[in-house]
Amino acid sequence: MTTTAPESTARVSRRTRRKADASVLFDAPGPRARFRNNIVTGIAVLVFLALLYVVLRRFDDKGQFEGKLWKPFVKVETWTDYIIPGLGGTLKAAALAAVLALLFGVFFGLGRMSDHVWVRVPCAAVVEFFRAIPLLLLIFFIFQGPATIANGLGREAPHISEFTAVVGGLMLYNGSVLAEIFRSGIQSLPRGQSEAAYALGLRKSGVMRLILVPQAVTVMLPAIISQLVVLLKDSALGYIIAYDELLNEGLRALPGKYGNLIPAAIVIAVIYILMNLALGRLATYLEGRSRRSKKSAGARLAPDAPSTPGMGMDQGPAAN
Repeated sequence: MTTTAPESTARVSRRTRRKADASVLFDAPGPRARFRNNIVTGIAVLVFLALLYVVLRRFDDKGQFEGKLWKPFVKVETWTDYIIPGLGGTLKAAALAAVLALLFGVFFGLGRMSDHVWVRVPCAAVVEFFRAIPLLLLIFFIFQGPATIANGLGREAPHISEFTAVVGGLMLYNGSVLAEIFRSGIQSLPRGQSEAAYALGLRKSGVMRLILVPQAVTVMLPAIISQLVVLLKDSALGYIIAYDELLNEGLRALPGKYGNLIPAAIVIAVIYILMNLALGRLATYLEGRSRRSKKSAGARLAPDAPSTPGMGMDQGPAAN
């Protein structure tokens, strides 16, 4: 079976693109460097496997792999009473916090780029303040702070639910980080984009909505998804205030009944890994779809472009 010329040319172009992409950050390794990298990688893998063997052996010596400790995970009630409700609590808090954090980030990210000082300075203060506070403290302050202040003033303490405290903390912290992502993504675009739009008579709101934000979304998408992965994992901090999420159900309630802390921790860790991998695949899909849509748009515009260099709009068939 022979390879056609277009296929071979496409392979060569793909290899050339990969080499060019690799040389952006560092020079492509030569034969000696590749051999040395393979040796280092092999040694690292052997060390990792040795450490994994030691850990598993210690677990086995402590009886952590006995069947009675893993048997609860083959029971339906373990999943319906503990793991699935905890997973539902995690996803519910993370989904709502992600939406609110995105809105918070867009609002304060655009506010930080305002031409008005009375808008820009307060937005910057809010973003920097909530970025500087650890998320665990934010959740704890939202949960206990209003009641403590009310008791100090001699008033009736308001009730703040665990769900509200977790969602509020995740929104404030991750929204502040997303605000910086939005601001840096928009400011990373060439200034000529906005200058050309202003020259056409657009106002700043129109420049943002029609020109800058649609282009910046592709630039910001990987960072946004990465922050949402962090948000999903940080929802486990609801454990500190006994919110009914996956970590609380899997590492407090479940081992409290069956006495299998290490097996429960392993199962919960695997579930978190699977959720984060799914979110990462979603990010890859969205980024690839965005790139394909841009390429297809370029293909649709190509037939309308002049086919001969220097040909103007008045030199087409109608002019003849």
